[in-house]
Amino acid sequence: MNVATNVLTIPYPQDLLLSLKEDERGFEAEANLLLAVKLYEMGCVSTGMAARLAGVDRVSFVFELDRVGLSPIGVDAGDLEQDMANA
Repeated sequence: MNVATNVLTIPYPQDLLLSLKEDERGFEAEANLLLAVKLYEMGCVSTGMAARLAGVDRVSFVFELDRVGLSPIGVDAGDLEQDMANA
């Protein structure tokens, strides 16, 4: 099944890359990931759709959620540990 794809273009100054010490490819991949993470965090998309948007597989996306401080189950690790300790 071939699904149509749209492209979003966001202008940014070249010196942003210098400030972030990032190359163009790395910055754009991170921007795609962060957009997907935010849409997931807001409840707009599933982990599967967010992973597709970010250009990674679902398992990798779940690990990226942890990297940015989000939980794939809607509960942060500290709250989950506290719930388990009180169970």
